[in-house]
Amino acid sequence: MPQGKPAGVRCIQLTPDLRCAIFGRPERPACCSGLQAAPDMCGRHRNTALRRLLRLERDTAPSKRMGQNAPGR
Repeated sequence: MPQGKPAGVRCIQLTPDLRCAIFGRPERPACCSGLQAAPDMCGRHRNTALRRLLRLERDTAPSKRMGQNAPGR
């Protein structure tokens, strides 16, 4: 996604079985390749990992209020 992936939007590189289609390739964004699976982040089960990833995405999403206060608006 050339302009980045907005929070809450499914990545276009995600395959139907929820794997990265560009894993290990140079075009994979640094934010993705820098995100390493670890027990403290992923827990012991896939569902835990997915819940934590969704929370991370939600917690780091730009707020609508910030967008309204952006320069030039």
